[in-house]
Amino acid sequence: MNGDEQLLTGRVYGADHDDPDPGPRPDRSYAELVGGPLDGLLLDIHDWSAAQVDDGVALLTELSRWPGGRALYDPLPGEPRSAGPGVTCRLHYTGDTP
Repeated sequence: MNGDEQLLTGRVYGADHDDPDPGPRPDRSYAELVGGPLDGLLLDIHDWSAAQVDDGVALLTELSRWPGGRALYDPLPGEPRSAGPGVTCRLHYTGDTP
């Protein structure tokens, strides 16, 4: 794990890098990002429907194959989900896009 990866682990995607508490809040629901440039980050999905989670996400990142591009994350078919709050599901890296 390099320095960038260590910095990201346990943080919430989109949290300010200067935030003294960038971790998850106990009253929110999160998806764990697995693999790729955002591995280990949590994505706040608290207000998302199951269909929105099923659609996956394209997240802006400077760490992708194309700096300023997007890393793509999708759920695996049949992977279990739990009711929130906390980490309720996982989204797996499927590639990058400019």
